[in-house]
Amino acid sequence: MSEQNDNKILNIVQTALDDMKAEDVVTIDLAGKTSIASYMVVASGTSNRHVASIAQKIEEALKANGCRCTMEGENKADWVLIDAFDVIVHIFRPEVRDFYNLEKMWQSVANLRKE
Repeated sequence: MSEQNDNKILNIVQTALDDMKAEDVVTIDLAGKTSIASYMVVASGTSNRHVASIAQKIEEALKANGCRCTMEGENKADWVLIDAFDVIVHIFRPEVRDFYNLEKMWQSVANLRKE
């Protein structure tokens, strides 16, 4: 995918996260550092329902803009993964996010950008 398309997807995701009042949004720039994606976005919701709602909003926004994605974890909604191919989104309940601490795992690979 092109950098322009990556940025389009990232902007759609960030707008949806903002609209849904996601908390502690962190964008990790992976471009040129790994082949899995250009960006990883990590955010928190306040409850299972909030996590599921955020994920649904992102999925709807991506599809409305002609972007493909897959989603996992929406039934339990402790941790929802949205794979928009060159942008990967993780939405957690705060205690699950603290447990897995993805930001720490990736900080040596990439630059973290707090929104």
